[in-house]
Amino acid sequence: MNTAGAGKFPKFITLLAMKIFGKLFNKNKVQPEDYYKITVNDKSICVEHPKQPPETVNWEDIHTIKAINTDEGPWLPDIWLLLKGDHGQCLVPHGAKGFDGVYEIVSKYKDFDFESFTKSMACTENTEFMLWKKNG
Repeated sequence: MNTAGAGKFPKFITLLAMKIFGKLFNKNKVQPEDYYKITVNDKSICVEHPKQPPETVNWEDIHTIKAINTDEGPWLPDIWLLLKGDHGQCLVPHGAKGFDGVYEIVSKYKDFDFESFTKSMACTENTEFMLWKKNG
């Protein structure tokens, strides 16, 4: 039985797998969320992406806040915060610079549903979680 080359194939597969996973999970690599620019001021929030039109909503117009989960990660953002207003909406990708500041603001809204937000962070399915709805 010829054993020349035995053990090389599995080593090659292991090295290939390590290279693929290294590219997928390399923290120094640009992530899809890195392309989003989030601008927050006292009046509104604006989310910009180089390949999409800007989305803007005034804080006082927001009537619904949802967490939206998709199965598109890690190639695209897979957790979004939807801020829906009377005259616009913004989709804010989790992981984008500025997300934490937006969350800091909306999580202070009366009756914000922290439990649903926590569930959305652990979810890997395509689904939506209602986090807040304006009364009246």
